[in-house]
Amino acid sequence: MVKITIFGKGNMGSAIGKNFEDAGQTVEYIDSKSSVEDVGEIVVLAVPYDAAISIAKQQKDKLDGKIIIDITNPLNFTTFDELVVPADSSAAAQIAELLPNSQVVKGFNTTFAATLVSKKIDGSYPTTVQLASDSQSAKDEITSALDGSNLSVIDAGALKRARELEALGFLQLTLAASEKISWTGGFGIFK
Repeated sequence: MVKITIFGKGNMGSAIGKNFEDAGQTVEYIDSKSSVEDVGEIVVLAVPYDAAISIAKQQKDKLDGKIIIDITNPLNFTTFDELVVPADSSAAAQIAELLPNSQVVKGFNTTFAATLVSKKIDGSYPTTVQLASDSQSAKDEITSALDGSNLSVIDAGALKRARELEALGFLQLTLAASEKISWTGGFGIFK
């Protein structure tokens, strides 16, 4: 059994936590009022981009050596028309710079909460979580920790692929916000 700590208990944090619980893992949530003491082996930053950066800075010692899953899509929420990280970087890369002794993984950012709950895209196709990281062991441990959740998991490559995952997540969010797809829809991967 793996202990999972999730910063944030909104729609995404709750949906991700439920999948780890479905796979038999222990999940704890940390919100803005919680004390950060003993975090699990896997830590999920299920908060907006600015908050994820702040947590990485403020909790560096507690996150040292942990597997950190960054789920953010660093959108400009004022214009809803661009990513706010440089074109040659990603939110995950910035978090990795702040936490050099942790294993940072980009994941869950190309899924909606509803598809994580139903485990289906548009009620028909399997929900696939894409993981990008320079740490193969971190991706393997997350995949193992989700075994039994009924989610499909795929290795999306090195952490540098986070930029493309964030662009894909951005596109999916803008399509849903403009009602071109539903919040139960999204992109699927079929093997």
